[in-house]
Parts: sequence; structure tokens; C-alpha cells
Amino acid sequence: MTPIRTERLILRNWEDRDRELFHRINSDEHVMEFFPFRRDRAQADAKMDELRAVIDRDGFGFAAAEIAATGQCIGFVGITPTDYLPFLPAGTIEIGWRLAPDFWGRGYVTEAAEAWLAYGFETLGLDEIVSVAVEDNHRSTAVMKRLGMIADPASDFDHPGIPDSHARLKRHVFYRLSRREWQARKKAAR
Repeated sequence: MTPIRTERLILRNWEDRDRELFHRINSDEHVMEFFPFRRDRAQADAKMDELRAVIDRDGFGFAAAEIAATGQCIGFVGITPTDYLPFLPAGTIEIGWRLAPDFWGRGYVTEAAEAWLAYGFETLGLDEIVSVAVEDNHRSTAVMKRLGMIADPASDFDHPGIPDSHARLKRHVFYRLSRREWQARKKAAR
């Protein structure tokens, strides 16, 4: 993938130097509050390798987010094909993120996600990008709203990958943003 630069960040493919941070964000109780699992180091390494392979194949994915001034990886933000929801058409693209807690509340996710929306709509020519979150994950839904994404309550769902033992994590909200809506928002911001 060609790295994407924002005002403060570089969005790039994963490198071996990111493994410690990737493990940390996938095992941290705060970061993973809305997930029914934590990854040990071997599982985190395997997942990072999987994400890197998707980016190598597609040219985009859940990419490392690095602070441009320091070279420090802080987590990931990206877009990726999603196929785990049977009600979505093939080829649906999802936007998602996960940052280390020390970098929360600084606008990094919104900044990176805006760049990914532009890439998706302008470079890839997508008609729509979606996002999902556990119903109680107000931090993520706040980002979705800042991005101009629109809640679609009729598409809210119980996540098929969440076991019944984690009932409070099953219900997910569904947000979507069309290219037309994104363009109108950009035009209004000028």
C-alpha cells in the first residue's frame, strides 16, 4: 500500500516493529472492552500477519496508524471488505479502528478515518462505507457521527460471532455513509 499522510499521521502497512503495540491493543482490557476475547502474543502476531497480507493483496485494510513526527505506531484505522454479516451485499466495505488508550481523545481516529473515507470514495470509487459497534460503545459511535455516518436502526443486529456468554456485547448498531452524502458534507464544509 502507498502510505496515506494526514496532518499528524502516516497510515501504512504493518511492520515487525509494530508487533508489541499490536499485542498491547489486542490484550488491553480498556481497548477490548467491547470484544469477548483478548489475544495472547501468538494470536496477536497471527492477526497482524493476516491484516498485513490483506493490505498487500488489496492495497488497503486495517492499517497501522503512526504519528508522523515520532514514528510511533498508535493502533490501526482502515477500511476492509466485510463478509461476516449475511444481510450485506458482497463487496461491502467497513471502516474501523483500534488505538492504544494513551492516544484516545486526541482526534487521531477521526483524522485517519476522514482520510480513509476520501480514499474509499475518491480512489476506490465506493458507493458506500459502513461501520458497526457494540450498542453501548459510545466512543466509537461518537466517531461515526463526527464522520457524518448515519445510524440505520433497521439494520442493527445481534453479532453472529459473539457467544451467548457475552450477551451484553451481542447487540450492534449499524452506521452507513454514501458517497453522495460524503460529497455533500465536504461541499458544505468549504
